[in-house]
This record gives sequence, structure tokens and C-alpha cells, in this order.
Amino acid sequence: MARIAGVDLPNKNVDISLTYIFGIGRSSAKKICEFAGIDPYRHMNDLSSEEVNILRKIIESDYKVEGRLRTEISLNIKRLMDIGCYRGLRHRKGLPLRGQRTKTNARTRKGKRKTVAGKRGAK
Repeated sequence: MARIAGVDLPNKNVDISLTYIFGIGRSSAKKICEFAGIDPYRHMNDLSSEEVNILRKIIESDYKVEGRLRTEISLNIKRLMDIGCYRGLRHRKGLPLRGQRTKTNARTRKGKRKTVAGKRGAK
């Protein structure tokens, strides 16, 4: 099992296996395979150690992945909250940021429903 950027990659196609690394999606994985000259449809266990090292060097030099990327994202969110902009306030309250409705949906962001007594239609 190949290990790149601190992640054990499964024995699947190379382009699919690379997506197990946080920060690499399908298009990035295909570009990495093309740049390394590796067939994206070969399995990870079929790669030689030199080919795995080539992939590792490309990812380390050209892509921000795993810990560095998570740190940058959390710092960006912290910056938004510190300056007090709208997106920062929504992050702080745990509500959706991008204009979605919250009266009926947004359960993923808001969490489990908290029942409020006497909240029926006022007549």
C-alpha cells in the first residue's frame, strides 16, 4: 500500500486513489498522472517505488494538501470571524453562509431541531 502525504492509498486506479488525499480531487489527480507520465487506470499496487516517488514529489512541490491546507482553511475562517464580516458572523453562529434559506432547511448547518414551546401560528 502506497503512502503519500501521510495517507495510505488504497489499491484502486491511480487517479481515484489520489483523491483520498485531502486537497486533491479528480481533475487534480488526472493532471498529476499526466504530468508524471503514469497511466491513470493502472492500480496503485502495480506502480514501482520510483513511480510512487515521482507522484510524491509532484504533490509535495505543486499542491497544498492535508495538514497545510486544513491549517490555511481554518486560518481563513478565523480571519473572517475576527474582522466581523457577514460570512464570519454566519460561521460564528453556525448558520449557512451563502444566502440559503434557513426557515425550513439548513439542518446540516444548524444541527438537530430544538423545539420551542408555544411556537404555533399566532392568531
